[in-house]
Amino acid sequence: MSDTGPLERLIAQIAAKFRLAAARTGEALLQPAVAAALRAVPREQFVPPALQAVAYDDTPLPIGHGQTISQPFIVALMTQLLRPTAEMVVLEVGTGSGYQAAVLAQLVAQVHTTEIVPSLAAEAGQRLARLGYHNITVHPLDGSQGLPQWAPFDAIIATAAPTQVPPPLVAQLRPGGRLVLPLGPQWGEQWLLLLEKGASGELQTAPLIPVAFVPMTGNPAPLWDAQHPLP
Repeated sequence: MSDTGPLERLIAQIAAKFRLAAARTGEALLQPAVAAALRAVPREQFVPPALQAVAYDDTPLPIGHGQTISQPFIVALMTQLLRPTAEMVVLEVGTGSGYQAAVLAQLVAQVHTTEIVPSLAAEAGQRLARLGYHNITVHPLDGSQGLPQWAPFDAIIATAAPTQVPPPLVAQLRPGGRLVLPLGPQWGEQWLLLLEKGASGELQTAPLIPVAFVPMTGNPAPLWDAQHPLP
Protein backbone atom coordinates (compact mmCIF):
# COMPACT_ATOMS: atom_id res chain seq x y z
CA MET A 1 0.00 0.00 0.00
CA SER A 2 1.38 3.42 -0.93
CA ASP A 3 1.80 6.18 1.67
CA THR A 4 -1.15 8.56 1.45
CA GLY A 5 0.92 11.45 2.78
CA PRO A 6 0.67 13.55 5.93
CA LEU A 7 -2.24 15.70 4.74
CA GLU A 8 -4.49 12.77 3.86
CA ARG A 9 -3.57 11.02 7.11
CA LEU A 10 -4.57 14.19 8.94
CA ILE A 11 -7.91 14.36 7.11
CA ALA A 12 -8.59 10.73 8.05
CA GLN A 13 -7.74 11.43 11.71
CA ILE A 14 -10.06 14.44 11.74
CA ALA A 15 -12.89 12.41 10.19
CA ALA A 16 -12.41 9.73 12.86
CA LYS A 17 -12.53 12.33 15.65
CA PHE A 18 -15.75 13.76 14.19
CA ARG A 19 -17.31 10.33 14.56
CA LEU A 20 -16.04 9.90 18.12
CA ALA A 21 -17.29 13.32 19.24
CA ALA A 22 -20.61 13.18 17.40
CA ALA A 23 -22.73 12.54 20.50
CA ARG A 24 -21.61 15.89 21.93
CA THR A 25 -21.17 17.99 18.80
CA GLY A 26 -23.98 16.69 16.59
CA GLU A 27 -21.45 16.56 13.73
CA ALA A 28 -20.93 12.90 12.87
CA LEU A 29 -19.34 13.45 9.45
CA LEU A 30 -16.62 15.77 8.25
CA GLN A 31 -18.36 17.53 5.39
CA PRO A 32 -16.63 17.22 1.97
CA ALA A 33 -16.50 21.00 1.51
CA VAL A 34 -14.70 21.45 4.84
CA ALA A 35 -12.29 18.61 4.02
CA ALA A 36 -11.60 20.26 0.66
CA ALA A 37 -10.89 23.58 2.40
CA LEU A 38 -8.40 21.87 4.71
CA ARG A 39 -6.71 20.28 1.71
CA ALA A 40 -6.50 23.62 -0.08
CA VAL A 41 -4.66 25.48 2.69
CA PRO A 42 -0.91 24.74 3.08
CA ARG A 43 -0.70 24.59 6.89
CA GLU A 44 3.09 24.47 6.76
CA GLN A 45 3.01 28.09 5.55
CA PHE A 46 1.23 29.15 8.75
CA VAL A 47 3.66 27.71 11.32
CA PRO A 48 7.22 28.74 12.19
CA PRO A 49 9.89 27.20 9.91
CA ALA A 50 11.22 25.01 12.74
CA LEU A 51 7.78 23.36 13.08
CA GLN A 52 6.98 22.78 9.42
CA ALA A 53 7.88 19.09 9.72
CA VAL A 54 4.96 18.63 12.15
CA ALA A 55 2.53 21.02 10.43
CA TYR A 56 0.16 18.15 9.59
CA ASP A 57 0.09 16.62 13.04
CA ASP A 58 -3.33 17.03 14.67
CA THR A 59 -2.11 19.29 17.41
CA PRO A 60 -1.90 23.00 18.20
CA LEU A 61 1.50 24.59 17.65
CA PRO A 62 3.11 27.74 19.06
CA ILE A 63 3.44 30.70 16.69
CA GLY A 64 5.10 33.19 19.04
CA HIS A 65 3.81 36.02 21.27
CA GLY A 66 2.20 33.41 23.54
CA GLN A 67 -0.21 32.40 20.77
CA THR A 68 -0.92 29.12 18.97
CA ILE A 69 -2.26 27.80 15.70
CA SER A 70 -5.27 25.66 16.59
CA GLN A 71 -5.47 21.89 16.33
CA PRO A 72 -6.74 20.98 12.82
CA PHE A 73 -9.64 18.92 14.23
CA ILE A 74 -10.84 21.97 16.17
CA VAL A 75 -10.41 24.19 13.10
CA ALA A 76 -12.50 21.76 11.07
CA LEU A 77 -15.17 21.43 13.75
CA MET A 78 -15.51 25.16 14.38
CA THR A 79 -15.62 25.83 10.65
CA GLN A 80 -18.32 23.24 10.07
CA LEU A 81 -20.40 24.47 13.02
CA LEU A 82 -20.67 27.87 11.34
CA ARG A 83 -22.55 26.26 8.42
CA PRO A 84 -20.47 28.23 5.89
CA THR A 85 -21.94 29.07 2.49
CA ALA A 86 -20.53 30.92 -0.49
CA GLU A 87 -22.38 34.19 0.13
CA MET A 88 -21.53 34.60 3.83
CA VAL A 89 -19.51 37.37 5.47
CA VAL A 90 -17.75 36.07 8.58
CA LEU A 91 -16.00 37.76 11.50
CA GLU A 92 -13.07 35.98 13.13
CA VAL A 93 -11.67 37.19 16.46
CA GLY A 94 -8.04 36.17 16.80
CA THR A 95 -6.19 35.99 13.48
CA GLY A 96 -3.04 34.39 14.86
CA SER A 97 -1.06 33.15 11.88
CA GLY A 98 -4.12 33.37 9.61
CA TYR A 99 -4.77 29.63 9.21
CA GLN A 100 -8.39 29.56 10.40
CA ALA A 101 -9.18 32.59 8.24
CA ALA A 102 -7.60 30.89 5.22
CA VAL A 103 -9.73 27.77 5.73
CA LEU A 104 -12.88 29.87 6.02
CA ALA A 105 -11.91 31.87 2.94
CA GLN A 106 -12.29 28.72 0.84
CA LEU A 107 -15.95 28.50 1.84
CA VAL A 108 -17.37 32.02 2.27
CA ALA A 109 -17.44 35.31 0.40
CA GLN A 110 -15.49 37.46 2.88
CA VAL A 111 -13.61 37.02 6.14
CA HIS A 112 -12.93 39.97 8.43
CA THR A 113 -10.38 38.89 11.03
CA THR A 114 -9.06 40.83 14.02
CA GLU A 115 -5.73 40.45 15.83
CA ILE A 116 -4.79 42.43 18.94
CA VAL A 117 -1.03 41.74 18.64
CA PRO A 118 0.19 44.22 16.00
CA SER A 119 3.16 42.16 14.80
CA LEU A 120 1.03 39.03 14.39
CA ALA A 121 -1.58 41.03 12.47
CA ALA A 122 1.08 42.43 10.15
CA GLU A 123 2.70 39.04 9.58
CA ALA A 124 -0.66 37.35 8.93
CA GLY A 125 -1.72 40.07 6.50
CA GLN A 126 1.51 39.73 4.54
CA ARG A 127 1.29 35.94 4.56
CA LEU A 128 -2.33 35.84 3.38
CA ALA A 129 -1.64 38.37 0.63
CA ARG A 130 1.41 36.40 -0.53
CA LEU A 131 -0.65 33.21 -0.68
CA GLY A 132 -3.41 34.89 -2.69
CA TYR A 133 -6.23 35.16 -0.13
CA HIS A 134 -7.93 38.28 -1.47
CA ASN A 135 -11.20 37.80 0.41
CA ILE A 136 -9.62 38.19 3.87
CA THR A 137 -9.18 41.56 5.60
CA VAL A 138 -6.95 41.65 8.69
CA HIS A 139 -7.85 44.32 11.25
CA PRO A 140 -5.13 45.02 13.88
CA LEU A 141 -7.37 45.78 16.85
CA ASP A 142 -9.24 44.42 19.89
CA GLY A 143 -11.67 41.92 18.41
CA SER A 144 -13.65 41.49 21.62
CA GLN A 145 -15.51 44.62 20.54
CA GLY A 146 -16.25 43.17 17.09
CA LEU A 147 -16.30 45.36 13.99
CA PRO A 148 -19.50 47.43 14.23
CA GLN A 149 -18.75 49.28 11.00
CA TRP A 150 -18.95 45.98 9.07
CA ALA A 151 -21.81 44.36 11.02
CA PRO A 152 -24.04 42.45 10.95
CA PHE A 153 -22.12 39.26 10.23
CA ASP A 154 -23.58 36.02 8.96
CA ALA A 155 -21.37 34.07 11.37
CA ILE A 156 -18.72 34.83 13.99
CA ILE A 157 -15.86 32.67 15.23
CA ALA A 158 -13.37 33.33 18.01
CA THR A 159 -10.06 31.51 18.31
CA ALA A 160 -9.23 32.75 21.80
CA ALA A 161 -11.22 32.14 24.96
CA PRO A 162 -13.02 34.88 26.89
CA THR A 163 -14.39 34.12 30.32
CA GLN A 164 -17.65 35.79 29.27
CA VAL A 165 -19.32 36.02 25.88
CA PRO A 166 -18.62 39.57 24.64
CA PRO A 167 -21.97 41.33 24.10
CA PRO A 168 -20.70 43.20 21.01
CA LEU A 169 -20.22 39.89 19.22
CA VAL A 170 -23.76 38.79 20.03
CA ALA A 171 -25.12 42.17 18.92
CA GLN A 172 -23.21 42.04 15.63
CA LEU A 173 -24.44 38.55 14.70
CA ARG A 174 -27.17 38.57 12.08
CA PRO A 175 -30.49 36.91 13.05
CA GLY A 176 -30.23 33.31 11.89
CA GLY A 177 -26.45 33.35 12.38
CA ARG A 178 -24.10 31.25 14.50
CA LEU A 179 -21.32 32.23 16.90
CA VAL A 180 -18.72 29.60 17.81
CA LEU A 181 -16.10 30.28 20.47
CA PRO A 182 -14.23 28.70 23.38
CA LEU A 183 -15.40 29.94 26.77
CA GLY A 184 -13.68 29.74 30.14
CA PRO A 185 -10.54 30.72 32.06
CA GLN A 186 -7.09 29.96 30.70
CA TRP A 187 -6.09 27.51 33.43
CA GLY A 188 -9.60 26.26 34.21
CA GLU A 189 -12.42 24.48 32.44
CA GLN A 190 -13.10 25.69 28.91
CA TRP A 191 -15.88 24.55 26.62
CA LEU A 192 -16.51 25.07 22.93
CA LEU A 193 -19.76 27.03 22.81
CA LEU A 194 -22.26 27.24 19.95
CA LEU A 195 -24.61 30.20 20.09
CA GLU A 196 -27.46 30.48 17.57
CA LYS A 197 -29.44 33.68 17.06
CA GLY A 198 -33.03 33.10 15.97
CA ALA A 199 -34.87 35.08 13.33
CA SER A 200 -36.42 37.26 16.04
CA GLY A 201 -33.15 37.69 17.93
CA GLU A 202 -33.74 34.91 20.49
CA LEU A 203 -30.59 33.09 21.60
CA GLN A 204 -29.86 29.41 22.07
CA THR A 205 -26.55 28.18 23.44
CA ALA A 206 -24.96 24.75 23.66
CA PRO A 207 -21.62 23.82 25.26
CA LEU A 208 -20.18 21.03 23.11
CA ILE A 209 -16.75 19.67 24.07
CA PRO A 210 -13.92 20.59 26.45
CA VAL A 211 -11.17 22.64 24.77
CA ALA A 212 -7.98 24.52 25.68
CA PHE A 213 -7.37 27.91 24.03
CA VAL A 214 -5.22 30.91 24.77
CA PRO A 215 -7.16 33.66 26.56
CA MET A 216 -8.93 36.44 24.71
CA THR A 217 -7.26 39.70 25.65
CA GLY A 218 -8.64 43.18 25.24
CA ASN A 219 -11.58 44.68 27.03
CA PRO A 220 -14.64 42.40 26.84
CA ALA A 221 -17.88 43.90 28.07
CA PRO A 222 -19.77 42.37 31.05
CA LEU A 223 -21.38 38.95 30.97
CA TRP A 224 -24.13 38.99 28.37
CA ASP A 225 -26.39 36.39 29.93
CA ALA A 226 -26.09 34.49 33.20
CA GLN A 227 -28.91 32.12 32.25
CA HIS A 228 -26.71 29.71 30.32
CA PRO A 229 -24.20 28.03 32.68
CA LEU A 230 -21.65 25.58 31.41
CA PRO A 231 -22.28 21.93 32.25
